[in-house]
Amino acid sequence: MPALLDLKEPLSDGHVLLRAASERDIPEILIAYQDDPELHERLGEQRPPSGAELGRGAEQAEAERVTGTRVTLTILAPGSDRCRGQLYVHHIDTDHARAELGIWVTPQARGSGLAGRALRLAGGWLLQSCGLERLGLLTEPANEAMLRAARAAGFGREGVLRAYERRGRVRIDLVVLSLLRADLEQDGMSA
Repeated sequence: MPALLDLKEPLSDGHVLLRAASERDIPEILIAYQDDPELHERLGEQRPPSGAELGRGAEQAEAERVTGTRVTLTILAPGSDRCRGQLYVHHIDTDHARAELGIWVTPQARGSGLAGRALRLAGGWLLQSCGLERLGLLTEPANEAMLRAARAAGFGREGVLRAYERRGRVRIDLVVLSLLRADLEQDGMSA
């Protein structure tokens, strides 16, 4: 496996910072779930995580990164180390050089452009420095904020996966968006 997903130094575009997630993010993550009672549902979770569950996840993070199964990045505003959200790199397939992204932003930081900037920054890093060629993102058709953020980051809409995922007893549609290495080259975007 290549030196995939080894973020030695935080990424920054001057407006947003991405660093490896750590245990120090847990209090802000718990507050975000408390401030947005629907956050866990949008992330496909049965219920909000406990502090202990987040702690176990933080302990497993390095092993997941090394094995290439998952990486979690914390979104920060410049000059602050307070978690404003997280970006997940998951469903990593090194044979096909692709991965999926997931992202959430704290209620207080929504509407500030952090999600789009974080997606763009992570996209550049993953496609230019980590050897990936395709990034995918799935979201509900009614999630206008996520669709706007993805478009701002250069992701293109591919279509709708009908009844793709089960949420509780209901099947939901998901919009598929993607960002390709070729998209970055066309836009002249760099990490």
